[in-house]
Amino acid sequence: MAQKTVYYDDAQNDDFANTALDGTFIPPDFHFAVTNPAWRIIEFAAYRIVAAPAVWIIAKAGYGLKIKNKRAIRKLKKTGYYLYGNHTQGMMDAYTPSLVAFPKHAHIVVGSAALSSPLLGFPVRLLGGIPVPGSTKGIRPFTDALSLRIDQRRVVAVYPEAHIWPWYTGVRPYSDVSFTYPVKDNVPAVAFVTTYRKRKIFKNLHPYITVTLSEPFYPDVSSGKAEARRKLRDQVYGFMCRETSKPDNYAYRVYIKKETDKDK
Repeated sequence: MAQKTVYYDDAQNDDFANTALDGTFIPPDFHFAVTNPAWRIIEFAAYRIVAAPAVWIIAKAGYGLKIKNKRAIRKLKKTGYYLYGNHTQGMMDAYTPSLVAFPKHAHIVVGSAALSSPLLGFPVRLLGGIPVPGSTKGIRPFTDALSLRIDQRRVVAVYPEAHIWPWYTGVRPYSDVSFTYPVKDNVPAVAFVTTYRKRKIFKNLHPYITVTLSEPFYPDVSSGKAEARRKLRDQVYGFMCRETSKPDNYAYRVYIKKETDKDK
């Protein structure tokens, strides 16, 4: 299996997603959580009857998906919670939360590019995508939508790195901003980490995927909400770093920082 080297400038802002989609403006009056009965019926059919079996087949047959430590979230049957993952896949990162959270319904916080066309936007929303708002006025209805899904005992997945680095075996730095959500809703945060296994046969194909879950991390607001948010971020980030640094995490892509004049 030939490795490919990718050079980057900025670990926090470079995006290597293979997509030509541009973002679209999400207005403040956007319906971040549609709840009318007709939508719920269509959503159930699309998510449970159509998408779930197809996603499972693709994940197992195409990517050899293994999920480790799923027992950690079995204790969360009676509550919603937030999932935080490293962003190293395109299609599979859209699928993984639903497979990890099953039988719960999983929603994913997505960028506005996911809604850039009607043909893409409708199925993204139908299958659980919740777009990031386009202005500060949209923040309140956006966070209210997340809270609604948590109140419904569903799962909300967040990729705090924001940008996709395909097959990356490290963890890029990210802020604690998105950890406001579990603190606000007083529910656990769970990390899910994608790592890679080298194939034993068909070695020229991409590696297989392993997803490992952390134990739930509970917000502690005894020292204030800001400190609770920071602590959750550090717990999730630390778990991700420990899992991705294990020696069996196969590097199908090697990412190297470009040398600048300051580095010379």
